[in-house]
Amino acid sequence: MEFAGVPVLVTGATGFVGSAVARALKARGAALTLLVRRGSDRTNLADLDATLAEGDLRDEAAVLRAAQGMRYLFHVAADYRIWAPDPEDIVRNNRAGTFAVMKAAQAAAVERIVYTSSVATLKPNDHGVADETCPATPEQAVGAYKRSKVVAERLVEAMAADGLPVVIVNPSTPIGPRDVKPTPTGRIVVEAANGKMPAFVESGLNLVHVDDVAQGHLLALEKGRIGERYVLGGQDVTLRTMLAEIARITGRKAPTISIPRAPLFPLAYANEAWCRLTGKTDPFLTVDSLKMAAHNMYYASTKAENELGYSARPYQRALADAIDWFSAAGKIA
Repeated sequence: MEFAGVPVLVTGATGFVGSAVARALKARGAALTLLVRRGSDRTNLADLDATLAEGDLRDEAAVLRAAQGMRYLFHVAADYRIWAPDPEDIVRNNRAGTFAVMKAAQAAAVERIVYTSSVATLKPNDHGVADETCPATPEQAVGAYKRSKVVAERLVEAMAADGLPVVIVNPSTPIGPRDVKPTPTGRIVVEAANGKMPAFVESGLNLVHVDDVAQGHLLALEKGRIGERYVLGGQDVTLRTMLAEIARITGRKAPTISIPRAPLFPLAYANEAWCRLTGKTDPFLTVDSLKMAAHNMYYASTKAENELGYSARPYQRALADAIDWFSAAGKIA
C-alpha cells in the first residue's frame, strides 16, 4: 500500500514503536502529522520530515485539531510504565488517552484507524502459546500496565462495534533501534550487554524486531478487518537463551545462574519503596515484573500471517540491531 501525499496522523512517534511506524509511513510517502506532548523527548524525530502538533492525548480538543483533514490515524502512544507510585494513574492515562483519540478520530471522520494494543491483553498459556482467542479480563491482568491495556482495548472494541473504523494490533516484545527510554526489555538488553546480569529467573518472551511490528501496522491498515485484533510477534525465546545470544554478540560470557523468584520479592518491595522515597520512577526490579515472569509469555502470530501477510525476521537480528543502536548511543560500553 502506497501513501504518497496521503495525510496520516501518528500518536506516540517520539517513542519506540511509534517512531518505527512513523518511519515506515514516511518511507512510503505519507504526509505525516505527529501528535507530541510539549516538552517530550524529540530524539526520535530529529531526522523525520513531519508536521508536529502539540497536545495532550487526554485533551480531545487538541487531538481533534490534529486529526482534522487526516485520512488515516495510528494511535501508538501509551503510558508504558510497569510501575508507578500510584499504579491507577497508568490505568487512568491509557483509558482516557485512548478514548480521547478514538472520539477525535470519529469526529474528524478519519477513514481508518489502527490502534496499538499489546499482548498484555491476552492471558498467558503455560501449555502452549496464546493468541487472539485468549482475551484477558481486567481482573486477570497482572499489574497496572496490563490492566490499563485491557481496559483500553475493550473500550476500542466497543466503539468498533458501534461503527468506528478501527483495527487493533497487539505487538509482543519489540526490540531493535531507537529504544530511547529504553523500554523494560531494552533495559535488559543494555544491562546484559554491559555484563551486569550475572543471573536470571526462568521465564520466556516473544521477541520481535520493532521494524517488523511497524510493517504489521501498515498491513493492518490495508488488510485488517474492522474490530479484529492481530498479534504482531516474532519468536518465542527463553530469557536464558536471550541472554546467551546477547553474550555471543557482545563477546561476553553467558550467565548460567538461575535464581528462583520467591527470594527476589522482598528485594522488589524494597526497590519500589526506595523509588517512592527518592522520587525515582524506574525501578529495575518490581513486584509485577516478578509475577509476570511466572509465565512464559509466548504468542502466535498465525492470524496476522494468514490474513495480513505479516512476517518477522529472526530474533537474533533484532537483538543485534538493538545492540548496535545502544552502542552507538553510548549506552553499551
